[in-house]
Amino acid sequence: MIILDGKALSIKVLEDVKNRVLKLSKQPHLVVILVGDDAASRIYVNNKKKAAEKVGIKSTIIELPESTTEDKLLSVINDLNADNNVTGILVQLPLPAHIDKNKVIETISPKKDVDGFTPENVGRLAIGLEPYFYPATPQGIIMLLDEYKIPIEGADAVILGRSNIVGKPMAQMLLKRNATVTICHSYTKEMEAKIKTADILISAVGKKIVRCKMVRNNSCVVDVGIFRDANGKLTGDVDFDFVSPSCGYISPVPGGVGPMTIASLMYNASKVY
Repeated sequence: MIILDGKALSIKVLEDVKNRVLKLSKQPHLVVILVGDDAASRIYVNNKKKAAEKVGIKSTIIELPESTTEDKLLSVINDLNADNNVTGILVQLPLPAHIDKNKVIETISPKKDVDGFTPENVGRLAIGLEPYFYPATPQGIIMLLDEYKIPIEGADAVILGRSNIVGKPMAQMLLKRNATVTICHSYTKEMEAKIKTADILISAVGKKIVRCKMVRNNSCVVDVGIFRDANGKLTGDVDFDFVSPSCGYISPVPGGVGPMTIASLMYNASKVY
């Protein structure tokens, strides 16, 4: 069994991004918008700022109060779209309940949408065109698979979860690489039987779902979930200790997909259109 070391690979990717930024004629400038004072969101935003600064990307955080109206937020985004000195825009989710996140995402210019969430980027990916940006987590997972030379073409891939952030774009990216893809969700029948078929299993559910004897021998298991268990320990969707003996490859939590998501986001932020 081989550990997919996302932490080690993320260091390599960030070093490559840093060298890439040094060669650009224009310094990338990433603007992150934080609405409200959610503690977890603030940690994520600060981590993104630190990562950007390490690779030479200018980073600005715009903090708006919880009471910010939807129109005000859209106005801020439109100003950033029009600002030629801003090359990337990221709105930290979740947003306050009175703001329509879909309307916010739709307002971001596709050429500045470093999250890869706008309808144009999603649509381009879905019909086989190159999006301006791939979503960070699926892109980080593809980087991880490629680093460990895990065959994607012709592989049977099973994805647990159908979110717009991971599950759906992950399926499109694996299809683009000629994998055969199955998406499982809360209404899927005989899920264990489907999991057993996977050469590549990617779980992005947010609860402990992949347990002993559910995975195929020598398969590759990628755990996207990250949460704290009853004892306060960081864990993921996969029961690592019991599942790992059956795997050929497995990503840990923490230290697997998480660092690759940040590295992938910085890779996106280093693109200047």
